[in-house]
Amino acid sequence: MSTVQISATDVNKLRQQTGAGMMDCKKALTETNGDFEAAIDFLRKKGAKVAASRQDRESNEGVVIARTSADGKRGVIIELNCETDFVAKNAEFVAFANAIANEAVEHNPKSVEELNQLSIDVENSRITIGEATIDKTGKIGEKIGVSKYEVVEGEKVIAYIHGNFRLAVLVGLSANVAGADEAGKDVAMQIAAMNPVAIDKDGVDSTVIERELEIAKDQIRAEGKPEEMVEKIAAGKLNKFYKDSTLLNQEFVKDSSKNVAQFLDSVNKGLTVTAFKRVALGA
Repeated sequence: MSTVQISATDVNKLRQQTGAGMMDCKKALTETNGDFEAAIDFLRKKGAKVAASRQDRESNEGVVIARTSADGKRGVIIELNCETDFVAKNAEFVAFANAIANEAVEHNPKSVEELNQLSIDVENSRITIGEATIDKTGKIGEKIGVSKYEVVEGEKVIAYIHGNFRLAVLVGLSANVAGADEAGKDVAMQIAAMNPVAIDKDGVDSTVIERELEIAKDQIRAEGKPEEMVEKIAAGKLNKFYKDSTLLNQEFVKDSSKNVAQFLDSVNKGLTVTAFKRVALGA
């Protein structure tokens, strides 16, 4: 049993350093004979236990952050989840998500697992992102973690965050030309609103094409059309699907007289989209 007197000042100091509750801080200092470093470790271990006990909880709230590198040739999206909208709107939680995104841009990990192994500054110390999320779980009392991590590389990459950090888009353009930033943002907003399945028809997964054709054929037969017309009409419906669902063929939202490909070509001859990623919170 500790014989060291734990003052209210000591407890408050530990609270300021860790963000843990008053009684937790008092217990940590008591258990460690007033050793602040040991008390912080004690609280971190307690946080790990809290995190472990919340693994079965749903964490569908959170924020989605998009960020690009200084040279504009790489962009990342991370989704950091929590359990409640209240925590998601907290400035400290958003700042933590931004810090993770910054590390991802700088070090370019290949997966969420590699991302969690990167180091991050937390309260004047350097720990891994995985350890930091455990600490945040212990401090906030909600299950927290990075669920999605996407990367786009290109000659010019533009990042766009829609709404209150609930949806983010990365767009890779074929060239860094005059007007690329504004055009890229317009295309990113198009992706956010219209949710295309691919850049163009060549990028549509074969299983999606097969499904669309089967649905079209069933609809045509249900309308009583002759069997010899089914294939031709289905092909027409598939072309309509490409027009509605592939980015470059979609009607440009800001100017319905053009599709997205034509809009980009008007910005700079031959300018096009080479890659994109769209991440919606909880999707």
